[in-house]
Amino acid sequence: MSIRNGEELLNKQKEVNEKIRSYTCRVLVCSGTGCIASGAQKIYEEMKVLCRDVDGVKVEMQKDIPHTGVIKTGCQGLCELGPLMRIEPYGYQYVHVQPQDCKEIVERTVLEGKPVERLFYREKDTVCPHPEDIPFLNLQTRVVLENCGKIDAESIDEYIAVGGYQALAKALESMTPDDVIQEVTKSGLRGRGGAGFPAGKKWSQVARQAEKIRYVVCNGDEGDPGAFMDGSVMEGDPYKMIEGMTIAAYAVGAEEGYIYVRAEYPLSVKRLRMAIEQAENYGFLGDNILGTGINFHLHINRGAGAFVCGEGSALTASIEGNRGMPRVKPPRTVEKGLWGKPTVLNNVETYANVPKIILQGADWFRTIGTEGSPGTKTFSLTGAIENTGLIEVPMGTTLRHIIYDIGGGLKKGAAFKGVQIGGPSGGCLIMDQLDVPLDFDSVKKLDAIMGSGGLVVMDENTCMVEVARFFMNFTQRESCGKCVPCREGTKRMLEILERIVDGKGEMSDLDQLEELANMVQSMALCGLGKSAPLPIISTLHRFRDEYEEHIRDKKCRAKVCTALRQFHINQEFCIGCGKCARNCPAGAISGLIKHPHHIDNTLCIKCGACKDNCNFDAIYVEA
Repeated sequence: MSIRNGEELLNKQKEVNEKIRSYTCRVLVCSGTGCIASGAQKIYEEMKVLCRDVDGVKVEMQKDIPHTGVIKTGCQGLCELGPLMRIEPYGYQYVHVQPQDCKEIVERTVLEGKPVERLFYREKDTVCPHPEDIPFLNLQTRVVLENCGKIDAESIDEYIAVGGYQALAKALESMTPDDVIQEVTKSGLRGRGGAGFPAGKKWSQVARQAEKIRYVVCNGDEGDPGAFMDGSVMEGDPYKMIEGMTIAAYAVGAEEGYIYVRAEYPLSVKRLRMAIEQAENYGFLGDNILGTGINFHLHINRGAGAFVCGEGSALTASIEGNRGMPRVKPPRTVEKGLWGKPTVLNNVETYANVPKIILQGADWFRTIGTEGSPGTKTFSLTGAIENTGLIEVPMGTTLRHIIYDIGGGLKKGAAFKGVQIGGPSGGCLIMDQLDVPLDFDSVKKLDAIMGSGGLVVMDENTCMVEVARFFMNFTQRESCGKCVPCREGTKRMLEILERIVDGKGEMSDLDQLEELANMVQSMALCGLGKSAPLPIISTLHRFRDEYEEHIRDKKCRAKVCTALRQFHINQEFCIGCGKCARNCPAGAISGLIKHPHHIDNTLCIKCGACKDNCNFDAIYVEA
């Protein structure tokens, strides 16, 4: 059924909401990638069977068998606590749900409205029955993620029910293309892919080009290790991003658009395809959108797993069927992008912000965040922290608030050491920066970048030299090799870092590292190459003493670098059982039965088999 105007859209919204309100109970089982990996599919199957004959009950998670009325939700945020389940209208939030819990959930909650209290989240001694009781969730400000985990991720009707496509109707029926661009410009929305370029300025540059064939492209590649924000939006609320792209197409006069999704996101691809097909059926995509004569066709391209394709010119080259490699600029993408035509290129989160800006206005958007970075930012919170998962907070929120208030602090009360922001192209922030506001301009002053939004929290047990080596190893492998500074510079920096963690470094290596990092940063062809040395620059400046310890003292204080570890046997604890000696592949352990043993570190290969096999905690590691 095609919807021809805004009035019909409002009628459809009313119809869908009446249907939703008619449900006696709604069971929302999270089926984002994280929960599916934890076994959410089994939860769904069990709930489907148990609820099949319960009158008035609708089970929400999946729509594989249409006659059962079963649907899916996207990520509910608490990724570490999955599988997750929400029960409406009671507002219960269950965590760590297992198939054997489903019978009790149906009998107590679905049929009687009573909670299964053992499945509630607990914050220390406090029981949190509802999402709004959980600090990890109630301290967020959700704009982009407001629908994720609350609606059927595969139903355009449920998106319409919460106001979906009303922004598109408003833009097409009561705003000119220039009005749309002016509103986005006034909002101060900056690209959330990492660079922070003003979205309205980019759109206006495309709109004023003499060439009339233009394209709108969405970067859904998201290749940073530990980042999953864009993937969660595409899985949990693909309609919002698509609506934002359609509004952008109207604003710049484009009739074709492409979504570039990384190959590792099959669930995102599946749901995007469904969302596009449903939008075409309803008249929100294709020809004559909402009866206005505006046309916009949307296509999906799957990336081949190359990190460099997150760079704009490499991404467009990949869509064209060429090898994904950056090109020299100018001309910029706004002038000659996809197939040499003017192109708007923004990431998933940027487009997902657009509908609310059009509906509620630029002034509303500017009430959130900072003057220079309005709005919110999504982050994937991972690492040595109590609560990992997907969060969204106002721009300008401090790391301290994110880590200690939302994240619950570090695991086991460990001391905070640093946080890697921006993935392999980002930098490391330390204790002194915990109260610095997280926005584009503030972070840039700290030898780091916001990036797409990955936050990896590190505690005292982290070796910062190894962190730099890890990210440089990733960047070096992912370098496209087109320019010499990146191709050779990252290789040489990695070689130096590997020497240092192997205990073979020299003090002169530190000066050479810094010189190479500055060279690559200033001379690399693309933005990814220029930002590749940031992990080295930031860790060298803030943890130089750790580098020097590795080189001068052959010591890794975190006891992470294998080559610098020494295994010893505590003579008081060792009973001389000989188990360590029997499991040592190098024959480095000697001693008589029932007498304390000894490890010869000149023979030891640092494998740790002795420590793993000791039942008496007699073996310890000395850095």
